[in-house]
Amino acid sequence: MTDAAPPETATPTYPLDINAVLRSLPHRFPFVMVDRVLSGGEGAVHALKNVSIGEPFFAGHFPAEPVMPGVLIIEALAQASMFCLPLEAGTIAYLAGVEGARFKRKVIPGDQLHLHAKLDFLRRGLGKTVCRAEVDGAVVAEATILFVVPPAPSKPQPAAT
Repeated sequence: MTDAAPPETATPTYPLDINAVLRSLPHRFPFVMVDRVLSGGEGAVHALKNVSIGEPFFAGHFPAEPVMPGVLIIEALAQASMFCLPLEAGTIAYLAGVEGARFKRKVIPGDQLHLHAKLDFLRRGLGKTVCRAEVDGAVVAEATILFVVPPAPSKPQPAAT
């Protein structure tokens, strides 16, 4: 008996719509922060978050002047980063740190937040992406995202006969 070849990883066809995003990310409403992945490959990704007045956080941040919280821009960049990692289906990477976060201007309802991430490294379950968010071609935020990918649980081996 020969060992079967491992299944080939399907190359995604871009853009990825919300259904493909939801198949790839474990997040769900109201916490999924990626609406579409416009392009990807070679360890880089360009994703999109449509910022709507209907977002739950705008009810309290701030009622008289709605502004997307910076921590949620970071979360959007972290979620977009997952699309530039060579992870097996169902694998979750966890946020481990944020370095050099800078916010250049407000993100408000009606903005389209373009999320760019590039994989810097991924070794032994630790990784880093360099990210930026843009609105209308202007940088609104930048950060380096650190994450950890826990090892997959070992599968039980069949008993020898």
